[in-house]
Amino acid sequence: MPQAISLQGLMLKLTAYFMLLIGSVLAVGVLQPELLSVMPFGGTDAIEVAGIEVDRESLLNSKGQSKSTGEAAGRSAPTASQIGLVGMFLAFSLGGTILVMLPITWTYIATKREIGYQRNFVRALLVLPICATTIVLLIQDNLALAFGLAAMVAAVRFRVSLREAIDGIYIFSSICVGLAAGIGYLGIAIIMAMFFCYTNAVLWGLNFGQNPIDDARFAKKSAKLDVSAAPASGTQQFPHD
Repeated sequence: MPQAISLQGLMLKLTAYFMLLIGSVLAVGVLQPELLSVMPFGGTDAIEVAGIEVDRESLLNSKGQSKSTGEAAGRSAPTASQIGLVGMFLAFSLGGTILVMLPITWTYIATKREIGYQRNFVRALLVLPICATTIVLLIQDNLALAFGLAAMVAAVRFRVSLREAIDGIYIFSSICVGLAAGIGYLGIAIIMAMFFCYTNAVLWGLNFGQNPIDDARFAKKSAKLDVSAAPASGTQQFPHD
């Protein structure tokens, strides 16, 4: 089991990571400025990056008649380079959510280690923004898809058991990162993650909002964990044949 990290260690780890992340983006902008066009930092989407001509309106016009085939024939099929640009944009968008969520999960693990946390919840924080980004990329400004998605989510009706209110805030931060990546503003998500992580780390280090009742409950829970983790005493050992 990994050792608990102190406030100073967490702050140094977060600072080094954010400096490396932001420095890498700046280095790409200086050395390979053309790559910035396929990175989700300018508020664009995959279609605009690739320059593919599409009709974002409904397939039927206001009179209920289909659009003329001449307009459809005038649009050329996407080229291989355009498809490659779309793939790079999607890779940067989805991969960027993981890079932004890593320090948030580190902060969650450090601040919750004393009272315990669920391993699957930490993994969910990393995976959730990937789903949120994909949803935003699919919906864009299509109202019909938005209502269809809401209906499917209501049909699935999945539930997540949260132990404390702060767990819901971490889930909300994960959704925010996914939404930012989906609309092409991952840079804002990085700044949000910085303030989110540092604020939680400082509040944890200062023990802000300390409550004696909670302290007693956490101490009792910690004692139970220590007892369950300790090897059973008084058990008879039999030699192996």
